[in-house]
Amino acid sequence: MLKKQKLTEQIRTKALQMGFDACGFAKARRLEDEERRLEEWLNQGKHATMGWMENHFDKRVDPTLLVPGSKTVVSVLSSYHHPTHTSMIGNKDDLQIAKYAQGRDYHKVVKKKLKKLFQYTEELVGGLHGRFFTDSAPVLDKAWAVRSGLGWIGKNSNLLNKNMGSFFFIGEMIIDIELSYDAPVTDHCGSCTRCLDACPTDAIYEPYRVDASRCISYLTIEHKGEIDKKYHTNMENWIFGCDICQDVCPWNSKSVIATFEDLHPRDRVVSNTTEDWVNLTEEEFNSIFEGSPVRRTKHQGLSRNIKIASQNLNKN
Repeated sequence: MLKKQKLTEQIRTKALQMGFDACGFAKARRLEDEERRLEEWLNQGKHATMGWMENHFDKRVDPTLLVPGSKTVVSVLSSYHHPTHTSMIGNKDDLQIAKYAQGRDYHKVVKKKLKKLFQYTEELVGGLHGRFFTDSAPVLDKAWAVRSGLGWIGKNSNLLNKNMGSFFFIGEMIIDIELSYDAPVTDHCGSCTRCLDACPTDAIYEPYRVDASRCISYLTIEHKGEIDKKYHTNMENWIFGCDICQDVCPWNSKSVIATFEDLHPRDRVVSNTTEDWVNLTEEEFNSIFEGSPVRRTKHQGLSRNIKIASQNLNKN
């Protein structure tokens, strides 16, 4: 087998050649600090109705249980930023969909690329046991990206990277070979509190802590049924997800353009007017959002969000 250092750099180089924006490596082991914080957060009920976050707790904090025999977690970042996004920041005149959801479903795009990286690694070592994911298994992906030296957890609980900001997806391979491991970077948020100050629902209730039940992203995507009227006005013009705490982050002035074209915004998503959204039929929903993360809400859920957001626009 190739020496660890050489093998590590070959995998990293291949990942960058494939279009990933960063690649880092960490030793697979139980995440004891993150385990304690996650358990506390769950016990406080800050995950709202997302009961699935309680499932497979041990596997979530220990990749060696999720993938027996694993020794390394390889993390990759993939930007979804696009030039059209800059002009949308702070836009309160049109209905908005979170930037990450304006293109093709990232699960499909990033996982397809990860499969190729996994196959390349398998060929290098002459046999490989492991799995690859992108937000598709009980994996603390942000924690592993931190351990892999790809950034730090910001006060809005997102992963921040000095060269890329936070508009990116995270993927990982959990594999059974030892590699050379990267060192974590330090926190560079400093005294900045822009994300806390900007959140209209006060979902970021203290630095590095988010109450999902108050988060616009949760309310417009994960929450089922009617949304409590006390949140309606503060949901502003968001109909799927929310970018506010990322838009105000100074590090996102360094966002890089997405390499994978499938992640670029679809024309009909960014060109639809408020009237188009208000009159959206189920047939149009299925056509516009084929293979899109927005399908998670179904037509009924998106229509609920559109009704609330359009009423907020009419008040202005």
